[in-house]
Formats: sequence, C-alpha cells, structure tokens
Amino acid sequence: MAQPEPYQNRIELLQGTLDMLILRTLQWGPCHGHGIGLAIRASSADVLQVEHGSLYPALHRLRREGWIASEWKITQNKQRARYYRLTAKGRKRLAAEESRWDRMVAAIARVMRPA
Repeated sequence: MAQPEPYQNRIELLQGTLDMLILRTLQWGPCHGHGIGLAIRASSADVLQVEHGSLYPALHRLRREGWIASEWKITQNKQRARYYRLTAKGRKRLAAEESRWDRMVAAIARVMRPA
C-alpha cells in the first residue's frame, strides 16, 4: 500500500488568512520570521506550512501597513535576524480580521451543512 505524500494533508491558505495568522502569532510576543512560520506550523499540528516565499512578502506588507514593527536582534543561535512585533494598530486589525473570519466560517458551515 502506498504511503501518503508528506504534503498531502496540508491545506492551502485562503487569500488574506496568512496575515491574520501572522498577527495572531505575534500577539504572543516578538518573533523572527522563521519562528513565526514554525509557530504557525506547530499550532496547526503540521497542517499549515508557510513557505518563505509567502511569509516574508506578507511580513513586509504588514510592516508597511503599520500593523507590525521590526528591529534587528541576535537569535539564540547567534544569528542576526529581524524580530517582528504587533503594534496597537495591528491589534485592532487582528480583532477585525478575527471577526471577519468567524463570520466567514459560519457562512461556509451553513452552505456545507444546510438545515
């Protein structure tokens, strides 16, 4: 019997969902980009994996919007890395995104399981 491919059970993120996941991850405290990707992967039980080609453009976009801020620091491994943190504007955006997400999930559930 063939083994499932390692990426077979991973889910592609909906447009805009990555921003919300990054903001949510940074709500727990500052983190470097690679750590944000690992946190999303770990908290999703390895279902969501954010590739660097998606993660870093999203981080730059969020920074331009003023939803996150960044500064260069040294990691535990003595590597220089940019650490990102959530701003007050980002906290407001996260609340709005979570509300929108809840409405969307409820609407999809109604379509998938009509009364």
